[in-house]
Order: sequence, then C-alpha cells, then structure tokens
Amino acid sequence: MASNTGEAERIVEILPAKRLASIDAYRGLVMLLMLAEMLHLGSVASSLPETIAEGWKQFWQFLAHHQTHVEWTGWTIHDMIQPSFSFLVGVALPFSLASRIAKGQSRFRMTLHAFSRAVILILLGVFLRSIHQNQTNWTFEDTLSQIGLGYVFLYFLGFRSVRFQVIALVVLLVGYWTLFATYPLPHENFDWAAAGVAQDWAHNTEGFAAHWNKNTNPAWAFDTWFLNLFPRQAPFANNGGGYSTLSFIPTLGTMILGLFAGELLRSQHRERSKIALLLILGAACFFAGQLLGEFGLCPVVKRIWTPSWTLLSGGICFWTLAAFYLIADLARGELLFFPLVVVGANSITAYCLADTPINAFFRNNLQIHFGKDIFLAFGPAYQPLVLGACVLLIDWLILWIMYRNKWFVRI
Repeated sequence: MASNTGEAERIVEILPAKRLASIDAYRGLVMLLMLAEMLHLGSVASSLPETIAEGWKQFWQFLAHHQTHVEWTGWTIHDMIQPSFSFLVGVALPFSLASRIAKGQSRFRMTLHAFSRAVILILLGVFLRSIHQNQTNWTFEDTLSQIGLGYVFLYFLGFRSVRFQVIALVVLLVGYWTLFATYPLPHENFDWAAAGVAQDWAHNTEGFAAHWNKNTNPAWAFDTWFLNLFPRQAPFANNGGGYSTLSFIPTLGTMILGLFAGELLRSQHRERSKIALLLILGAACFFAGQLLGEFGLCPVVKRIWTPSWTLLSGGICFWTLAAFYLIADLARGELLFFPLVVVGANSITAYCLADTPINAFFRNNLQIHFGKDIFLAFGPAYQPLVLGACVLLIDWLILWIMYRNKWFVRI
C-alpha cells in the first residue's frame, strides 16, 4: 500500500494547471496529414500538362512523394503519421494518470480503464479494416490495434521509475532485434509465391540486413499461424504491404519514448532545459537509428517497425514536440495552431472520418449538388485537389462544431 501511495505522489506532484496546447496541436497535425490523403497529390503530380515549368512539376512530385509510404527501407513524411500518433499516446499518459489520481480514482479503476481502452482500440481497428469486407477482417496491423495491443504494458510502465522504463525499452528493442537477427534466412526451396514477394524484388536486401526482408521474417511467420486462428474467407498467407501483428512490440517502444517526453514536460526542469533535453533526446535517437540502418545492422523499415525505425522516428517526434511546445506553450502561440488544436482535441473522430466511407459520401454529394464543372476551375489536373480540399474543410467544420460544443470522443 505504501508503494502504491508513493507511485501516486510521484505522478501527481507536478500536475500542470492546464492542458498543453502543444500536444493537441501536434496530434492535430498528424490527423490533418492523414485526412489530407483525400487531396490526391499523387494524381495531381501525374496529371500535370507537359508544358508546365519543370520547377513547378518537381514541387508537386515532392509533395506526392511525401504523401505516400516508401516501398520498404527509408521514410517519408507520410510514414511519420503512425509513429507520431503512437508517440503522443505515451506523451499524454503521465497527464492522464495525474489527472485521474488527482480526482481520487483508485488504482483498480484506472487499471480497468486501461484494459477496456486497449480492447476498444483493438476492436475499433478491426472494425475499420472490415469495412467493405464480406466478414470481419481479423487483422491487427492497423494503428489503433497496434496501440491497443501495447497500451496495457505502457500503462503499467507509467507507474514505474524512469530507470525502469529505460531498461524496459532497451530489453524490448534488443529482444525484438535478436528475434529477427537469429531467424533463419529463406532456404533454397523457399516458397516465395506463398510469401507474396518475388525473390528478385528490387527492395530485398542481402547479407545480414536480409533478416528484415519482406514476408520472410519471424513476424510474417507468426501471422501465418496467429491470423489463421480467426475465421477467414481464405487462409492468411501474407500481408501485401509486409505489415505484421508483432509490430506492436517495437511500437510500444515508440510509446515509451513518448512517455519519457510526457514526464519531461511535467517535470520541474526549467522550460529552456525541457526544450534542450527534447532536442538532445531527439538527436540521440535519430542518429542511433540512422547509423544502425547505414551499417546494415538493422534496416530502417516502417512497415515492420524495426528497432532502428523506432529510434529514428522517435527522434523526429522529440524534435517536432519540442517545436510545438516552444511555440504553442512557451511563446503563447496557441492561436497560431488553433486549426490544428480543433483536430487534435477530437483525434479519434478525425481518424474515423479519414478511415470510413464518410468522406466519399461528402465527395459524391458535392459533385451532385454543385456540379462537377465547378471543381475544374483550375484545370483537370487540379480537380482532385480542389474537391478534396472542400471535403477536408467539411471535416474540419464538423470537428470545430464538436470542439465549440465541448463534444469530445475519447476512449
């Protein structure tokens, strides 16, 4: 009992007077990048007339590139959506625990909430992946399901010391790296067709880095057993994108990095020191992940969430949070980020808007009621962009109405 009391005191002792705008603004940016898929920048880039200036064409190609996921190694801005969302779950946890303890909630009630939240996140991810399917699509690589699978572990780590959390992170990442590094490479008679990847696929790597190739790794092997325990229309053989259930383990590592950041923001460090520490942690993580990839010890692959990706993406998350914290909270620039805060305050709603047919309904009705010609005003190449921008505005207005009326969907 004394131990639990000490943990509660440690968590609640520096509860901030108000919600940090930087967290909602950063979360809003992440959700906005996800919603912005409806702008179809790739379609714009590929439809530009041949006569257009080369610089303008390269500009749109750059935007299109960063609105897609890389095929395997490396990363784009779009690849940062999922790690940022996961990182922010960790950032928010210390504030949530402190608030619940301050309200007098018991440890049992908080634990029950953590378990229920995890289950809801997992099932919501399954539900969203089952839309347009003939039956429930039991798959767990979705962002929400991945967070849900690791959330209970994160919750319990939230009550432990930073030293314990660091040890947990190191054990988790080294253990997951070892699992892949010791898994046998494909043998001579390996069934590449069953794996859904060609033996000479351009993105396959050789040597030691081959342990992290697409659908020839232990995470893929696990899913060929685990996912077939659920009812399916056809036996699961592979994920076309190489995604896997076990990625929730290194994703938990990303959430733990967020937990470090959240506890730092709540600490008694001076504000400048907080910014400096976020930047230093970001640099340490980013360059550690980059070097692991450069030396072939662990390729940077978001699709299977390699430990090097956990570190590299975590470093970018630290830097981004530092920038938002500096501008939104320290420089009192909340109004500058108000459009993002509106989205970030209802992130689950924004996620569902992006991942359900609702936006397709808006898109179709805009064309029905206003006519297709109005969206061609800037030329055929920009039609998807103009129409998508109108749908994005509708989404934001929905979220703004909810924000203004204090209607917050939280799990």
